[in-house]
Amino acid sequence: MSDPEEEDFAAMFEASLQVRYLEKGETVEGRIVAIGSEVALIDVGGKGEAILDVEELMDSESRLEVAVGDSIQAMVVSTTGGIKLSRRLAGAATSLRQFEDAFHSGLPVEGTVEQEIKGGYEVHLGRNRAFCPFSQIDVRSTDSSAHIGSVYQFRIIEYEDSGRNIIVSRRVILEEEQQANAAAIREKIIPGAVFTGKVTSVRDFGAFVDLGAGIQGLVHVSEMSWSRVSNPSDMVKPGEEITVKILGVDEEKQKISLGLKQLSADPWSKAGDTYKTGQQRAGRITRVTGFGAFVELEPGIEGLAHASTFPPTGSGDWSSQVTPEMTGTFEILSLDLEQKRISVALVAEKEAPVLRKPEGRPGIIPGALLTGKVERHEKFGVFVFLAPGRTGLIPLSETGVAKDSDIPRAFPVGGDVEVIVLEVDPSGRRIRLSAKAVTEAREAEEVREWTERQETPAAGFGTLADKLRSALETRKK
Repeated sequence: MSDPEEEDFAAMFEASLQVRYLEKGETVEGRIVAIGSEVALIDVGGKGEAILDVEELMDSESRLEVAVGDSIQAMVVSTTGGIKLSRRLAGAATSLRQFEDAFHSGLPVEGTVEQEIKGGYEVHLGRNRAFCPFSQIDVRSTDSSAHIGSVYQFRIIEYEDSGRNIIVSRRVILEEEQQANAAAIREKIIPGAVFTGKVTSVRDFGAFVDLGAGIQGLVHVSEMSWSRVSNPSDMVKPGEEITVKILGVDEEKQKISLGLKQLSADPWSKAGDTYKTGQQRAGRITRVTGFGAFVELEPGIEGLAHASTFPPTGSGDWSSQVTPEMTGTFEILSLDLEQKRISVALVAEKEAPVLRKPEGRPGIIPGALLTGKVERHEKFGVFVFLAPGRTGLIPLSETGVAKDSDIPRAFPVGGDVEVIVLEVDPSGRRIRLSAKAVTEAREAEEVREWTERQETPAAGFGTLADKLRSALETRKK
């Protein structure tokens, strides 16, 4: 009986005797069995093993495009001292037959752009000439003279008349590389990833950024800075390299959302330590709306000065008191860290209205004598602005004028009015006032002072009267 191992060896030996020698210029398909630092070993089947330069297996960023076990197509460029393959044909070492093989196999060939001719460029492939249309030299519009003298990899897209008419394209190779790079980049584009890209264009709503291989994302104007951005062009310029964070990827719509501000700390994270109710802080008016004015306290932190916090004016237009970019001092009225909201009020250089606090008692309390500004009129009374966010009501019965009198004339909007606080509810929002009480208090004070004057005799005048009376009585006698 024969040994199975001996039979296997005999079979392999027999196969080796049937090896057909490869010819230079022949296209073969092989499997990568090893990848070294400089060359890769390719198994070309019964034809033996061949080598191929590792750089021909790398992309434009020197990254391997293949792995051990992958199959590739290549052309035999040398059989001296072993079989050497190439996926790129060196122009000076190729023949028309090799160019035809490259045309059918799709392998790139190396060529030199010699000169610009009508409709494109004359390209030399070794000793042979080829034509490259302008549209096939690059993936983007470029200066036509920029390519003269350059050595590029081309793909033969037309081969006619036994090689007398060869048309080549560099663009198809660039597009394939771009697609390969794009696939690798897309695998890394996930929410939270950070990329460095180039700004391609700036619009009113944001900026488009190329993340590589033609993949673009949008940095919306709201994601550029923690502070309000009115003009994206003030933040970035076309051609500028910026670092962005991936916020979201919509595969269906092929949209990528990017952010700039997310790479810096949110100023609201420290707002609780920085701002306290009752503080006075410098601020800048950023915009004025129908319900109030937005105030920037620091980049990324905005407060709202509600319309009700501004003293009323005679014209009734509170917004005339503020304009965008105006700076001033603002008091912190309330702070909501969870909702990222701060309520503020403009502090005038000369406070109006003036709060006079009797007997040193603080705040708006019953019995306090205050000076406020008339805010508006209603059928049931007059509303008076006392302080930012604090408005009180003078009921008609407490105005001190007759029921049928002209209330608006007696209490003009924007005018000062003295009132006494009659009542304040626990929330401090419903405040009942009286103008009549001020008049009554003053009248009572005047009566008291007059009474005191009457009860206190004037010693000098009394003595003089007595003397005069005595003198008159003496004259009668």
